[in-house]
Amino acid sequence: MEKKKTLVIGASLKPNRYSNLAINRLITYQHTVVAIGLRKGVVAGVEIATEKIPFENIHTVTLYLNPQRQEEYFDYVISLKPKRVIFNPGTENPAFYKLLQQNNVEVEVACTLVLLSTNQY
Repeated sequence: MEKKKTLVIGASLKPNRYSNLAINRLITYQHTVVAIGLRKGVVAGVEIATEKIPFENIHTVTLYLNPQRQEEYFDYVISLKPKRVIFNPGTENPAFYKLLQQNNVEVEVACTLVLLSTNQY
């Protein structure tokens, strides 16, 4: 399986949050993970940043932010030139889909955890 460097936006230190589970699961599947959240901390060995760091070679961005909170990330995500952005349940945002598609970024409305567990990641 191809390893896909993934940026988790909306990463949480709380173990019961889906973003936290996703980081753990991505690491289990040996993907390289970087993360941005509201609070600094470490999840499964992944340091959570609080600033928009210009990460290199991002394949996938997986979102755990509601549509209102996504707006400040539009330009940032596009600047990373990811191959795709996964909109997890609750993050659906047609305005963002359109922007991404105009910038040749694949939009996937899906659950990262399900994609991983069914080998579709």
